[in-house]
Amino acid sequence: QVQLVESGGGLVQAGGSLRLSCAASGRTFSAYGGWFRQAPGKEREFLAAIKWSGGYTYYRHSVKGRFTISRDNAKNTVYLQMNSLKPEDTAVYYCAARNSYIYTESPSGYSVWGQGTQVTVSS
Repeated sequence: QVQLVESGGGLVQAGGSLRLSCAASGRTFSAYGGWFRQAPGKEREFLAAIKWSGGYTYYRHSVKGRFTISRDNAKNTVYLQMNSLKPEDTAVYYCAARNSYIYTESPSGYSVWGQGTQVTVSS
């Protein structure tokens, strides 16, 4: 069973950048690695996903152009580079792994989750 550990969250001013990391241990990432976030009182929402084989990437429309998902096969790690951050980006950010090669943006389609890392963007 793969285990995921996120890092890189923190407090940043609006317009700033952060890079989140998600390291997998136990076994290699499965078919997809994904990033989600959940703000207080809101549902968990999809942000981006990367197909481990081939590196194809997918994004939520509202973050496309600001966020970039990438992977390092050798380190078994997925990254989320976040630029031009806005106060509405404030949330707990989670990485997740999906075993099936059928693409989905639904959180229920991801079976392994990290513990989450807080991102706070001040205005």
